[in-house]
Amino acid sequence: MDNESTFIAPEGVYTVTDEHKPPSVLSFGGNPVYPTKVSSVVVNFPAAKQGGLVHRLGGNKDTKKDKSSVTKEREDGNSLSSSDTPDEGDVLSSPPEHVSTSQEPHTLFSSNSVILGKKKQSTRPKNSIRTTSSTFIARIQHAEGLSKTLQSKQGDVTFLFYNISKSWVWVEAGSKAKDPLARVTFSTHPTCHAVNTTTASPEHLDVIIGFSSGDLVWLDPIASRYARLNKQGCISNSPCTAVHWVPCSSTLFLVSHADGSIVVYDKERDDGAFIPQDPVGRSPDSSDSGDGSTQKEWDPMDSIFVTMPPWHPVTSGGGITSNGKQEKEKAAKNPVSHWRVSRRSIVDFVFSPDVKYVGAISEDGCLRVIDALAEQLVDCYASYFGALTCIAWSHDGRFILTGGQDDLLTIFSPWEQRVVARCQGHSSFVSALAFDDLRCDGRTYRFGSVGEDNKLILWDFSSGALHRPRFQAMHHQRMSMSSTISLGLRRDRPNQHVPMPNSPSPAGRSPRFHPAPSRNEVAVVQPVLIKNVEGDLLTSASFLPRSILTATKSGHIKLWIRPLALKSRARGRITTVDIDPLH
Repeated sequence: MDNESTFIAPEGVYTVTDEHKPPSVLSFGGNPVYPTKVSSVVVNFPAAKQGGLVHRLGGNKDTKKDKSSVTKEREDGNSLSSSDTPDEGDVLSSPPEHVSTSQEPHTLFSSNSVILGKKKQSTRPKNSIRTTSSTFIARIQHAEGLSKTLQSKQGDVTFLFYNISKSWVWVEAGSKAKDPLARVTFSTHPTCHAVNTTTASPEHLDVIIGFSSGDLVWLDPIASRYARLNKQGCISNSPCTAVHWVPCSSTLFLVSHADGSIVVYDKERDDGAFIPQDPVGRSPDSSDSGDGSTQKEWDPMDSIFVTMPPWHPVTSGGGITSNGKQEKEKAAKNPVSHWRVSRRSIVDFVFSPDVKYVGAISEDGCLRVIDALAEQLVDCYASYFGALTCIAWSHDGRFILTGGQDDLLTIFSPWEQRVVARCQGHSSFVSALAFDDLRCDGRTYRFGSVGEDNKLILWDFSSGALHRPRFQAMHHQRMSMSSTISLGLRRDRPNQHVPMPNSPSPAGRSPRFHPAPSRNEVAVVQPVLIKNVEGDLLTSASFLPRSILTATKSGHIKLWIRPLALKSRARGRITTVDIDPLH
């Protein structure tokens, strides 16, 4: 019997990538070297202009009014109307203006255009893919009539991007077209990618692609232009493991590498001469807080090792300076900053909603919460067993969710500096997880996960869903009950901050390191829905506005349609559709 939590899909599922595989992929033997990762963006296309008889009978008057209102909006600095077609400069210059309001007090994540004052037109990549002589890009294929196809779009359109073998592919979610919108083939394997949701528009897309060689490509698939960063691994030759744009920034992004480092880049800067320092002994210019001993061995559980290039952004509250050299923007190069986080590979990382913190997971089984502005380690949490494999941060900043090789999902509270609950339901490694922002209201949190057991599991986390462990000491019972109450009490307290690393700790233990509590000390969350998915190993999962996306290691993507009653219930009317439920 269906309920509100049941996900249903017409004819089972929509298959996105079955028909998009090129012949080279079909003939590919065995499992891909690097698993498929999927990213998505929702682009709002303007409504179609009025024409024909209506336009001739008086549409010009309304058009003139619309144009006059648009010019006023431009003078006021507000966004343009969706029915207008502004010139390229206006479209590309609006995101940095948005950055100035939210990122102005930041130090490391302050955009160059913000520092200079007036809004600066966002640049496009330098090189044309169609005329390039570089051997790094082997081939690009566009769908026939791509420009006309994009011009015919109206309203919100969801685009998907995924890597498979040596190709990077761009498709439209739910489209029945036989060919993808674009496919770019490289000479080496792409391992990760991210699209900038801040600058995304019908005329412009900023995509960063990381490779197994450490190289980075800044790509605009609409304009067929690209630029290379960290060329031939001049900054880091370690394989890229994850890449994410700094939220609300048009130029800055972070890349994690297999050598345990996270590097901050600016898409508009060229590569500079940079060699990261070796964290054998503590360097005087490191931003870590310590006992002042320069020869003390670096402990990745207690600090991160920061190497600041000469052009590192410095403000009055930034702390460490790089000399008195006030060099102009012309001299600024990449990287913006370099963090050595772990001795093992960084698996993935995620930003907090306020863009002040970064949560990073690594193969050493630790979750690290990093103050990105101060470039300091705040907390380090150990997994129950094995490496951590995936991470997500709730939209309100209250909880961090991780999955790992212990077959568990773990819910951390960075405010309380402890594990709140564990989720039991997978029978193998957890591959990916994500929060469903449409089902998270501050009291109840919906999230989903996929694992190597090929299970798609949905979870609901709330105070009522916490089950107290059997053999729990009274002290831990009180702690569990207080955390349960805190979900309701802290709902109306938006300005919460992660505790700083100077808080007291037990003797002989780093104040930042938190060992994993036993199973008897932590509440357990049970799944609300389990769906066994046939096919290859699942490696990716995310929530889209109208569907749930899952992807396999070999690049097979499925969209599971959300219940149609969800949107209707919000309007006060429930409609039923006779389709097969997902159960």
